[in-house]
Amino acid sequence: MPEEIFDVVDELDRVIGQAPRSVVHANKLLHRAVHIFVFNSRGELLLQMRSALKDEYPRCYTSSASGHLGAGEAYETAAPRELAEELGLSGSLERLAKFPAGPQTSYEHTVLFKLTTDEPPHFDRQEIDAVTFYQPSEIAGMIHRDPERFCPCFVTLFAWYRAASGISTAGSL
Repeated sequence: MPEEIFDVVDELDRVIGQAPRSVVHANKLLHRAVHIFVFNSRGELLLQMRSALKDEYPRCYTSSASGHLGAGEAYETAAPRELAEELGLSGSLERLAKFPAGPQTSYEHTVLFKLTTDEPPHFDRQEIDAVTFYQPSEIAGMIHRDPERFCPCFVTLFAWYRAASGISTAGSL
């Protein structure tokens, strides 16, 4: 299978070139990604445990679904594609926020989307070891106790979501 090609972008998310995934990651070139937070009707957020086979952050918790944009792909196209590929889910996605590329987002301009559904996920066992729903307050406690078990980008996005939603560490939705 040929290596994925990503758009390389500048600090304002303007395309300045293209490069293979391995080159983009090895050189920390700015590129693009989407993350999707999947909630159920009880307000629980689905976390995925990344596969032990992943090249970055194996066996770490991260967003419900996430992935890179291919060259020429739009954020709004990549999000439902990643959601379907990783969790077998679809639905009406809500665009929440865009985050600039930097170390806290793995050098990815990142758009965060939200989906609320009670459909059961059917995850790709090559990409994901497990998926579990947690109350946001539980996730906050888990991050506080054991931050290295989480991908840094997820921690950034989750902190923003909690602040934007008014969720305290001990609170709930």
